[in-house]
Amino acid sequence: MYEKDTVAKIMTRELVQLNTTDDLYKAEKLFKKHHIRHIPVVEGKKIAGIISHTDLMRISYADVLDEDDDTVESVVYDMFSLSQVMTRIPETVSSDTTIREAAKIFTKKEFHALPVVDEGHLVGIVTTTDIIRYYVEECYS
Repeated sequence: MYEKDTVAKIMTRELVQLNTTDDLYKAEKLFKKHHIRHIPVVEGKKIAGIISHTDLMRISYADVLDEDDDTVESVVYDMFSLSQVMTRIPETVSSDTTIREAAKIFTKKEFHALPVVDEGHLVGIVTTTDIIRYYVEECYS
């Protein structure tokens, strides 16, 4: 395991992202289509927020979920905007942040994804799964 390895080594660069003008219907479609749990929200190339699949579930009620599906009854999406549900101005890291530093952030916070921002522009995302995968591969290969 290399102490100097940075999140650039493990981050996702080809991002699925939303614009601040998008709605919750689009967010749900992207979560399902790409089998992901976090989507950065941008205004231009700048990060404006991040939304997680958990954020969508949080605004729903247990009785509006289909037992066999993670789909939220669409009426709930008409009650909220993306901006109301997303985390605004999320904590971010740069691509030269060490993986160890990112892991420390995750151990102290209650979220599981960090947008990667260089010179004010969103360039990637790193998740707890990326960190775990890195440590497993480094420790056990």
